[in-house]
Amino acid sequence: MKHGKWLSRISLLFFLVATLLSGCGSPPPAKETAAPVNLTVSAAASLKDALTEIKDLYGKEKPNATISYNFGASGSLQQQIEQGAPADIFISAAPKQMDDLQAKNLIDTTTRKDLLENKVVLISAKDSAITGFSDLAGDKVKKLALGEPQSVPAGKYAQEVLTKLNLAEGVKEKTVLAKDVRQVLTYVETANAEAGIVYETDAKVSDKVKIVTRAPEGSHSPVLYPGAVIKDSKNAKEAGEFLKYLQGPAAKAVFEKYGFTVLSK
Repeated sequence: MKHGKWLSRISLLFFLVATLLSGCGSPPPAKETAAPVNLTVSAAASLKDALTEIKDLYGKEKPNATISYNFGASGSLQQQIEQGAPADIFISAAPKQMDDLQAKNLIDTTTRKDLLENKVVLISAKDSAITGFSDLAGDKVKKLALGEPQSVPAGKYAQEVLTKLNLAEGVKEKTVLAKDVRQVLTYVETANAEAGIVYETDAKVSDKVKIVTRAPEGSHSPVLYPGAVIKDSKNAKEAGEFLKYLQGPAAKAVFEKYGFTVLSK
């Protein structure tokens, strides 16, 4: 009888030990991972290099987020958004396009922020004899490349500069209009125009052109880049997080590397 009791106790002991060991061997509960999200950012063409680099940095911090860019002239991007093209964030190269979207209640105004500032410059081929804006109306320049003023902010700023310097009429017949500021750069790089007016950041990414001079202080409106989340975004929270990232130290370093002035919060 005693022998049977001992066997029962030993069996119970083995059962308890086995239970404890099986519990210790169980894998820890899986950590919750953020759901994948795809963000579409419509941004001014002049931001292409900086934003592409920032995309890689953001991917390391937020591996669940996929950023897709739609680069182009700010006016064209504005029209696309007005016509219902999918976008989560809009970054314009001028306040006007953002103002127009805001007037139509298409952006979340609480997220709107002036992110960056840029400079307007006159560019030419590296071996050009052009020395300043005053040469544009003379024989040194047969073709002058500008962005289309109605849709390309760089073109609007260029027109302001030419008007301020009393050159607008003198260059009218030799002006070649481009769909965005990067096309202006390409025209000068490929010698399809002797000179062009672009942003300083565009000129700095090319080894085929030189900056002749900056536009005189006060000759054009400030070149500001406002950003905002689109009101109908299906990823408003994540879009807001990316917009805030663009205002942080990692993005600031990239923007400054490409020549932008980062505006304080």
